Amino acid sequence: MSQTPGHGGDQKPGKLKILADYIQSTDAWKSFFRTGYPDSLLKRMAVMRSSFVMHILPTKVGVHGLKLGYTWCMGGITLFLFLMLTLTGVILMFYYVPEEHRAFTDMKDLKFMVPYGMIMRNMHRWTAHAMVFSVIVHMARVFYTGSYKPPRQFNWVVGVILLKLTLLLSFTGYLLPWDQLGFWAVTVGTNMASATPLVGYEGPFSEFLGIRVDNDIRFAIIGGTRIGPNALIRAYVWHCVGLPLIASGLMVFHFWRVRKDGFSGPL
Repeated sequence: MSQTPGHGGDQKPGKLKILADYIQSTDAWKSFFRTGYPDSLLKRMAVMRSSFVMHILPTKVGVHGLKLGYTWCMGGITLFLFLMLTLTGVILMFYYVPEEHRAFTDMKDLKFMVPYGMIMRNMHRWTAHAMVFSVIVHMARVFYTGSYKPPRQFNWVVGVILLKLTLLLSFTGYLLPWDQLGFWAVTVGTNMASATPLVGYEGPFSEFLGIRVDNDIRFAIIGGTRIGPNALIRAYVWHCVGLPLIASGLMVFHFWRVRKDGFSGPL
């Protein structure tokens, strides 16, 4: 008497099942999926450890670390604003030439001639202001909740460096419109650098070290003794290439340390 398939007899696997088993038995499949389907906590942790990308993240995160209230998400908001600045900044680079006789007119053309240019420039400008605000609030939250204490003291230093890079990004971007406001703001800012001890020609001990107006720290920053074409091109390169690259690398390291050191806990 033959058995029916519904009673668990000699039912043969389907073609799709045979094909799936064959694919999962190949070395190529196992090289990508080494732990099988992650249907348990141990397998999910193994997936995190064995993944080329995900291994930089911790295998587990406490439930309290996912609460929105105690972080205010200011770090995540800052990252979002940085990405927004990168996107709008790349678009603005298509319409801007850092040349003494073109910079100001390019900004005017961007404002009145380029379609949606005013919106794009204002998005870049106000996003920059918002990023400075969010970084300061984020740092204040970390300080007043004591989140800078061990084991997060090293990441606190990285955060302070990122704060300074954010301010430098705003400072270098101030000169790029090449208008009166940016010109005199950078003039005042760089003049203060000339009073830096040891490296500024107006600072303490400068005369003993042979520091002059044409070889001090201000000269190195603006590429001359006055704000001119060299200062404009240096501000442009630092604003669009140098500082964003350094900030990007430190942000990746900063987020990695946050996940490794753990969250500081609820307020």
